Amino acid sequence: MLKFKTYSFETLDVWKEARKLVVYIYQITKGFPPEEKYGLVSQMRRAVISISTNIAEGSSRDSLKDQARFSEIAYGSLLELLNESIASFDLEYIDEEELTEIRLRIDSISSKLTGLKKSQKNRHKTSKLHLKNKS
Repeated sequence: MLKFKTYSFETLDVWKEARKLVVYIYQITKGFPPEEKYGLVSQMRRAVISISTNIAEGSSRDSLKDQARFSEIAYGSLLELLNESIASFDLEYIDEEELTEIRLRIDSISSKLTGLKKSQKNRHKTSKLHLKNKS
């Protein structure tokens, strides 16, 4: 078996959880009515994939400020997914158990993303202070 380089985002628990949420959302949206293919199904799938994508993309940025910005975008996609999930429940496309599962996963990812963003912002502030004190 081939051995690949591990990129920094692949070690993040928040990214791993976001990946699992992608699979879950894709599975449950398979059961949505055909007329929602370009509506809620498309929106939910785009939002959920955006979470892990922005975490990964942010990890490639040299600037901690840029990294934090991508974490903010991922968080926005997470809340978009929550809104779409609530709408799906209201429309009876998902049941209470599925909505609860989605919310539990969103809550966990939300906490981890918030921690990641705070860490990125704090490290950015610290590095700016360090540079300022050097001059």
